[in-house]
Amino acid sequence: MKKKIIYISLLAAVMGGMSACNKWVDSKPYGAPSTAYFWQSDNDLRKATNDMYVAMRYESTWGRDLFWVQDASDDLVVGRPKADGENIKNFIPSGREGYLTSGWNDLYRTLNRANQVIAGVPTSKNTTEAARNQALGEAYFMRGFTHFWIAYLWGHKNQGVPFDAAENPEFGKRMAPQLPSVTDDYAQIISDLQKAADLLPTFETYSADNQGRAHKAAAWGYMVKTYAYWAQYDASKWALIPALCDKIKNEGHRALVQGKGSGKENYRSVFTIANNWSTEYIWSVTSGVQGGSEFPGVVLENTGWNIYNGWGYFQPTAELYDEYEEGDPRREVTILNYGDKFTYFGEEREYWSNNSLSGFQMNKYMEPYTYGKDGKSSSNTYINQNGDYPTTALNLPLMRYAEILLFKAEALIQQGKNGEAEAPLNEVRSRVGLTPVVNPTMNDLKHERRVELACEWTDRLQDLKRWGDYDKINAPLHGRIHANKSDSQSPYTIQVIWPKRNFDPAKHMAWPISPDEISRSNGTYKQTPGW
Repeated sequence: MKKKIIYISLLAAVMGGMSACNKWVDSKPYGAPSTAYFWQSDNDLRKATNDMYVAMRYESTWGRDLFWVQDASDDLVVGRPKADGENIKNFIPSGREGYLTSGWNDLYRTLNRANQVIAGVPTSKNTTEAARNQALGEAYFMRGFTHFWIAYLWGHKNQGVPFDAAENPEFGKRMAPQLPSVTDDYAQIISDLQKAADLLPTFETYSADNQGRAHKAAAWGYMVKTYAYWAQYDASKWALIPALCDKIKNEGHRALVQGKGSGKENYRSVFTIANNWSTEYIWSVTSGVQGGSEFPGVVLENTGWNIYNGWGYFQPTAELYDEYEEGDPRREVTILNYGDKFTYFGEEREYWSNNSLSGFQMNKYMEPYTYGKDGKSSSNTYINQNGDYPTTALNLPLMRYAEILLFKAEALIQQGKNGEAEAPLNEVRSRVGLTPVVNPTMNDLKHERRVELACEWTDRLQDLKRWGDYDKINAPLHGRIHANKSDSQSPYTIQVIWPKRNFDPAKHMAWPISPDEISRSNGTYKQTPGW
């Protein structure tokens, strides 16, 4: 199933410094290029920035592997037997699991490429100021964005992650220093994202062929998320969030998708190919039939009812299914339950599964599989016909405007401004036809965040960690076990499908770095505290 990708270690990336360009840029035939040769035109700058986005389409990042740590929440189970995935789910990884190391390597690869652009652009010749500002804005965003993922996954309050900036005089001459705390990482991330926001245009100014590039609202959005994660260590950061959320709305021109005839259709339409670039879009993995995120195929029924090669991972739990209040249309859009009707390659079916451990399947990413006729995958032009790389024309949302509204509500509640939190929280609820909540509490916010963003790349596990809800992480997880798995109307019993786990906040607040990475550093890098 996996693409053949050559991974580099963090040490190879950061020690290469600017000389790594010789392994990266297009070169003259039979000759070794120099950075002076490379930075010679606006087109060179564009080639350099394009390359920063390549790893976003890898299985090791937002295709699948960075989701394994999110699978460790109470919303999902692994699905198919997978030892490394089960170790992560059970908080007993060694750190050498490919599902951890591959993402680490490719995040650092991308960060290093951003560093190269930041270092190279000021040396460029025959380039316009507009092209230089655009390239630097994208590079600062991608450095901040990838650093954010590395920091929140592997960073600890008592020990940060390795980072070096191209602006530092010693960059390329030393091993990237490990920062003292994840809060130092967050401070650097905020700095980079602010520089990106200052340089980048708004999304709507992009032509169609540039829509996947970084833009102002994306930079502000990840500043909001960085401050929210930082706030678990410094509550003063909550005060910085509401104004940024307002900028995303008023200056970034982001808004919820609405006006589709019903609450259910409002919500369903967010996860459609036609709305890849809607007003709700903040940041996503740009995808198509020849490349992009594999995730829609990763969560599809294993072998796709013998029609298409779904992989059958990451199934919702009964706990998540039962979290939705009566009449919330988001549940049916998010989760397929036995007997639910759905369209699959042009034919209506009722859901059943020989694969699902829980009796449920994610439904949010199924729209690309509705197209076609006669139930044949070959008739569908919105999917990659190679089921070993099951990309689709549906972009994978990583951040959307609904999450920004919920962060604003959370920031206001955390500051004791519960009444002011009504507007952003209820904007999310009213979009799907639910009654407003008066004077919302953190429990209301936690519920709304869970059901609005379920099965997305927003990291429910990290939410539970930062809220201190460790009991929910450790509780046994349940599913609906049907007497006849291939009968959509089969009766079921509620059973434990994943036993109680032993999440320990003294150890498990951050993931372990590969011991091999530690060893290669010759003592420069230290293991995540507790591991």
